[in-house]
Amino acid sequence: MRPQTVLVIDDERDLIELVRYNLEKAGFDVIGATKAEAGLEIARMNAPDAVVLDVMMPGQDGLEVCRQLRADARTARIPVIMLTAKAAEADRVVGLELGADDYLTKPFSPRELVARVRALLRRSSGAAGVTDVIRRGDLVIDVPRHEVTWKEKPVLLTATESCSSSRGGLDASAREPTLSTTPSAPMSRSSTGPSTST
Repeated sequence: MRPQTVLVIDDERDLIELVRYNLEKAGFDVIGATKAEAGLEIARMNAPDAVVLDVMMPGQDGLEVCRQLRADARTARIPVIMLTAKAAEADRVVGLELGADDYLTKPFSPRELVARVRALLRRSSGAAGVTDVIRRGDLVIDVPRHEVTWKEKPVLLTATESCSSSRGGLDASAREPTLSTTPSAPMSRSSTGPSTST
């Protein structure tokens, strides 16, 4: 069985090496990227098992990288842990609403990061065993994640449509989705709870 791969995107090389050392010691393969654009390309080409992503980076920040990962069908299901020096609740909420699965505030314990990566991968592999993804041409309905994509672009669901999809109420045989014109708020993903700085 191949080791699971974690992509670390952070503009600080020393931090990438610290995370690499601890994750490799725990049995993971690690790929590092110091630029957002390079990290996105690696994620699309290599489909890592998880991404550890710094929020504060020059150019595209981690929030934009997370948004792009979630918008691309090739990377939308990869679990993401965000690292940041920003401890404010509002910053954590924005990251989680953009699709991050967990959030860790700097400075952090390397052991805690390894534990969070393991927990995230356990949850994601457990969910993979019961995934119910319906594909009809360019339409993809991911029932457990309450996500719909059309031609690899996310379709925003209203709360009612999202509940219908979780009960299997969407017509999976439809050839083209009916796109709602009603604005809807992005759905937040579950997290492991607020992190504590060490």
